[in-house]
Formats: sequence, structure tokens, C-alpha cells
Amino acid sequence: MDMLEFQVTNSPFNQEQAELLNRLLPSLTDTQRLWLSGYLAAVQGTAAAAISAPAGGAQGLATAGSTVDSGPVVSKEVTVLFGSQTGNSSGLAKKLGKRLEEQGFQVTLSSMGDFKPNTLKKIENLLVLVSTHGEGEPPDSAIAFYEFLHSKRAPQLDNLRYSVLALGDTSYEFFCQTGKDFDKRLAELGGKELAPRVDCDVDFAEPASEWMNQVLGALAQGAGNGAGAVGSSATPSSVVCEAESEYSRSNPFQAEVLENLNLNGRGSDRETRHVEISLEGSNLQYEPGDSLGIYPENHPRLADELIEAMGWDGNESVSVYKQGETRSLREALLRYFEITVLTKPLLKQLAELTGNSGLKDLLDPSKTEELRTYLSERDLLDLVQDYSLKGIPAGQFVSLLRKIPPRLYSIASSLKASPDEVHVTVRAVRYESNGRNRYGVCSVQLADRIQPGDSLPVFIQHNPNFKLPDNPETPVIMIGPGTGVAPFRAFLSEREETGAQGKTWLFYGDQHFSTDFLYQVEWQRWLKEGVLTRMDVAFSRDTEQKVYVQHRMLEKSRELYEWLQEGAVIYVCGDEKKMAHDVHAALATILEQEGRFSPEEASEYLTRMQQQKRYQRDVY
Repeated sequence: MDMLEFQVTNSPFNQEQAELLNRLLPSLTDTQRLWLSGYLAAVQGTAAAAISAPAGGAQGLATAGSTVDSGPVVSKEVTVLFGSQTGNSSGLAKKLGKRLEEQGFQVTLSSMGDFKPNTLKKIENLLVLVSTHGEGEPPDSAIAFYEFLHSKRAPQLDNLRYSVLALGDTSYEFFCQTGKDFDKRLAELGGKELAPRVDCDVDFAEPASEWMNQVLGALAQGAGNGAGAVGSSATPSSVVCEAESEYSRSNPFQAEVLENLNLNGRGSDRETRHVEISLEGSNLQYEPGDSLGIYPENHPRLADELIEAMGWDGNESVSVYKQGETRSLREALLRYFEITVLTKPLLKQLAELTGNSGLKDLLDPSKTEELRTYLSERDLLDLVQDYSLKGIPAGQFVSLLRKIPPRLYSIASSLKASPDEVHVTVRAVRYESNGRNRYGVCSVQLADRIQPGDSLPVFIQHNPNFKLPDNPETPVIMIGPGTGVAPFRAFLSEREETGAQGKTWLFYGDQHFSTDFLYQVEWQRWLKEGVLTRMDVAFSRDTEQKVYVQHRMLEKSRELYEWLQEGAVIYVCGDEKKMAHDVHAALATILEQEGRFSPEEASEYLTRMQQQKRYQRDVY
């Protein structure tokens, strides 16, 4: 956009001010200009409200309570809705709500699961923060609202102003799909865009901050005569990031590893690590159901092979932050950049940078399935070798890479039972593909390269959607094969410490009873002491026909249905793609068989259970 050059003769600024503005304004992005305009509108409105114009004053100054030629005043009531699976959208929504209140807005903050859809048509300002789960699906807490909005019952929203922040992962095909769906549907119903939708990748802090500032600026323009000055404190760091004295995702705690044990017996083809980590001195707090975030390091062998394949010097300095901080190339590839996961945006950028005809061909719309397969089976080393990308300068290449994201693990301990400690259960991922050995980034680091006394950068990821019932008398059914059993160790540890008396039932499965029965001694002790009421196990490789947890559930369908009738809460943790779907189908079958539900009624019953927080899932 061409900018008018300020001069003393065409503006109210002196020579020094005009020169400063002429240097600054052309360098601003559209987002920064929008934010600045909102800030100035808010300041102008606040100042106008404080000034009483002299009677008959020639300048026509605004009197207290008047607007400053900014159009009709828009409601200062703002509704912030979030749909979150792991807690990221929830955390951002709370920060946004706090910032809005500081600027004088009246905020209604709600999970989509708790929101009453029939109040939607009364809302004038709506801010939606939502993640995408699985293959383009809404998170569990957002399903009911998502379905309502896309149904014939959804009202016209001609008076609505809205904006959407979408969280996702570009390594998934349907990146930020739920946020895109909400954005499209709100527009179809007549809503007007308050600020453009922003789609965030796994490193969401900066784009989320920019979106918040756009929204604050736009709202301040509409309600400038009452809202506080947005720009006074709404910088990216203050909107999104916690204070540096608080340990968080953006400021992880360097935690000492206390224990690192293999839970599998000799002869197992699996390796599952039980890792105990000290939180002493961090003031980090968690509850059963929360997750531990760990920032991992890439495998040194993969980093070295990548450097060799590209002909780089591992000691060369490269930038690792936009602020210009640098590290050696090898350290950057080990600790700062993701090199094991490919994304479509990365391939597009490399195709544009190099003009590589092979990459352009792979990205052709007619090659969708071929691209999907390539992205799921290859890593960065494969890419540079398969498409002969050697020759790109290291600094230019790494500037296209995503920051290495933290890995989240369900916490396997209770803070009440293990003060100043957190435990996780991690299965090491190793396999061979396309002629090379492959490694799970964090799991193999924990298995092979982390010993007691070493430290890990960690933070707590709170998950309000996976929590024990408030009433300790409520029956609890826990379904967690493999490492999915981790949070249930935390649940039972907590219930033992608090003396909860409600019945508990655990369904657990793995491959072999003799080598893969994780935490066997603890389950047996809890059964003996009554902390765990009953336990059903399924070891799939110990029988001629494979038996999984959903089969055990169906075998116990009558008892399980009776527990549901008593108000039991169901928890499912583990694999989302297959296990969680099979368990869901088993629950529906039990309702149909034992409760004489129709398929539609069973589906509606399970949906109601989710809305009532009686059916909670932590699946991945």
C-alpha cells in the first residue's frame, strides 16, 4: 500500500516527528497498522471522554461521554468461546479474557461444552478459539456446539461480529479444519468478520498474539469511547506469554530426572520407560489428568546425516529466533528445529525456493494421495536426498523449518502422593522404513540418552477435559491399554491419598501378560486394598484370537451398563485412530443390547454423557 509522505506543510507534525513517521509507517505490516489504529482510536476516545469543551469553542472538541466520529458505538460485551482437547485453546482464551477485562470490556468466557446455543443470537461480539482434533474433527468439548451451528436449528446472526483463532498442526492433512469450519459457518449465518481468522501451527504463541492484538484493536475502534488504551500493555509478550518468573510452555523448567526404568520384562519386543522427574523449586502444580510437556532433542545421528547430505558445516552459526539469537548449525538441528516431520507448507516453500520440478510435481493437486503417503513416511533427510536439495545455504534452509514442538505425556502420578515429583510412562518408538532406522524423537531420547541426574525442559499442560469427578462417591470406569493406563495410575494414587470411596473399574490391555503388564504390582495392591474395585485385562498375543479391551467390555456388558445407570464416569486414554473408535462402538453396542436403545438413541446418549462430562477422553 502506498503511504502518504508526511511533511511539515501537510500535517500537524514538526520536522523531527514527520521524519520518524516516514521511516516507521512503511515498515509496518497490515496487522501492525490495524493494531495501531485500534490503539489510537481507544486513546482518542478516552481522552475525549475526559475533556469538557468550552462553551462555543471554535474547535468543536468532544464533550464527556460523546464519540469521536467513530460511527455507532458497538456493545462492550464480548463472548469468548473455546473448544480444547489438550488445554491450549482454553489457556489462550483465559489470557484473552483477562486482557479484554483490563481494557474495560464485559467478558463471558465459556467452554463450548458448557455454552447454551440458544443464547447465540443475542451475542454481538463473539471470539472463537478452537483446536482441530484427529483427522479434521472438533475436540470432544466442541462437538455439540459444532453440530448445532451446522444444523437447521442455527439462527441467523446478522448482528454478530466475530473472529476465529484456529489451532492445528500442519503435519496433518486437515490443518485447522475445525476453525475454518466455524469461520465459514458464522459467515453463512450472517456474521460479520471482526478480524481475519488466524490459523496457528504447533508453535502458536506468536500468531495467537498477533490475532489477539487485531481483535483488541478492532473492538477498541467500535467501543473507543469506553475501552481502555489497548496499546498500553497488549504486546505479544504480555498477551500470550506468562511472566518469566513462572515456568510454562514458553519458559520451561529445567527438571532433574530421578528415575528412568524399563517396565517391560525380559523378552518383550517393547520398551516402556517409567520416568520420575523432580519439580522441586519450580512451584509447578498439576492434577491427575494433566499432561507433562517435554521439549526433546533430535537424534544426533539424524542431525549429523542431514548436515553431511547437505554439505554444510555443523559449526556454522544460524539464527534460531526471530530476534536474531544464533547457535551452531548442529545445535540448532538438535534442539531448535523439527527435522523428523514433513509438512505440505514446507514442501511448497522449498519448491518455490529451488524451482525443483520433482517437488512441484509431487505438490500437483492430482497427486494428493501420493503426497499424503510421502509426508507420513519420510523425514527431512529423505526429502533432501530424494529431491537433490544439496546446495541450499544452511541459514536459508533452517529459516523455513518449524520450531521443534514439545511432546505431551499423560501424567502417571499424583502430586498428593508424590510431592515435588511428576511421573510419565513413555513407550520407545523404533522401526525401520525405506532402508533406514527411524526413532521417536522424545521416546528414544528418554530411553537411550537420559539418565538419573540429567535434566529436561518441562512444563505442565493442564487438561480441564480429563478430570476425576468432584464427588468422590461417583463410580469411575477407566479404559487404558498400553501407555494409555498412565493417567489411571495417577487417578488411583489420588483416590488412595484422599480416601475416595467410589467404585473403580479398570480395563487394561497389552500384548503379553508375562512381559507387558505395566504397573502390575501396583494394580494388585490397589485391588487388595479396595482402591481399585475390579480390573479386566486383555493380552492380545496370549490367545489364538486377538482380544482387546473392547472385547472385555462387551463380555461384561450387563455389569458395565449397570454402572452407567448408577452414574459412572467413563475415561478413555490412548490411541485415537483405532482403539478409541472401537471403545466408542463397544459402548454404543452395550447401550443397544442392555438398554434396548436404538443406534440413534445410543449415539445421543453418549453425546449427552460427553456434555455432562461423564464420558471423557484423552486420546492421541
